[in-house]
Amino acid sequence: MPPRWPTRSVCPHPRTTDVSAVCQPPLNAAAIAAAAARLDAGELVAFATETVYGLGADARNPDAVRRIYAAKGRPADHPVIVHLAPGADVRQWAAHVPPVAQDLIDAFWPGPLTLILPRAAHIDATVSAGQDSIGLRCPSHPVAQALLTAFAQLHPGEPSGVAAPSANRFGQVSPSQAAHVIAEFPAEVAAGMPVLDGGPCDRGIESTIVDVSRVHLGVPPTLLRPGSITAEQLAAVIGAEPARPDATAPRASGTLKAHYAPHTPLELADAARLAAMCAGEGLPARGQTVVLAYGDRPAHLPDAVVWHGLPDDPDRYAQALYATLRDWDTRAMARLVVQAPPATSAWAAVNDRIHRAAAAFALDTDGLRH
Repeated sequence: MPPRWPTRSVCPHPRTTDVSAVCQPPLNAAAIAAAAARLDAGELVAFATETVYGLGADARNPDAVRRIYAAKGRPADHPVIVHLAPGADVRQWAAHVPPVAQDLIDAFWPGPLTLILPRAAHIDATVSAGQDSIGLRCPSHPVAQALLTAFAQLHPGEPSGVAAPSANRFGQVSPSQAAHVIAEFPAEVAAGMPVLDGGPCDRGIESTIVDVSRVHLGVPPTLLRPGSITAEQLAAVIGAEPARPDATAPRASGTLKAHYAPHTPLELADAARLAAMCAGEGLPARGQTVVLAYGDRPAHLPDAVVWHGLPDDPDRYAQALYATLRDWDTRAMARLVVQAPPATSAWAAVNDRIHRAAAAFALDTDGLRH
């Protein structure tokens, strides 16, 4: 029996904007068809979603999925998310779909929500890094939907999905523009890997991940990774705040302590630390420090400090974050210092990404991070 979720192109929650409005390049039917054929041949394809750009392969082809791991340098125990076309039958991938999962699907798909469900026995465990669970989502971006639909039409009636983590080297900053993917994988692009350009990503950070694979065991829905769909929005559907991860929670994409990191040393600074640096204290002996802040620029800054303002709205901040980190990462700066965002639910996803990026560096005796 197919799921009840509709085939609309925009996720129906209050903070959603129409992704078609930011999808600048027109859909190219020939390019979509060629990319679908490459997926069917076991090759890699990069494509836009509303969250970040994905590096995709046929989720039913273990060898193709392993090509993702090899290209990214991704550890074999870190699962990938399977992307489904609008209207796909989730039960072709999940052993069972509890009612609470169906409620979340009805509310937020297509959109930036990944559900962890019990993996169907006939689905190879490569996409799940050997686990009995599987991550599934239906993206709302028109480029992603066109590719997923074209790919599904090649084998009607069969399970069809594209495994697609973010299109970057493992642990580094996710791509929110096609140019980021091309810069990250020049050899693969030169060898013919297509990058389906859908313009700048509307969300700019990865999907919210909710585990519902253990509901039948009495474990409530569990928020494994925050995203643009907030805990409050989830609670409005499931009737309670999602639980926090426990020791038995499945492994999920982007949940390692250190992740999303640029090459330039990055520090997360509270108000006191930020004020001290802007006064010239504790700066590197050489080079410039870039301060990424959503507050007001101080009237006077040392020559060694460059101020970069970011939006004070969490959604617009998230959309700009990765592109900003990638931009400054190319400029040979001594350090990136990020003003700590507010510790509120609205900023939970941004805080999650910045804290993991900062965790990739450890303080040495000079106060720099490596």
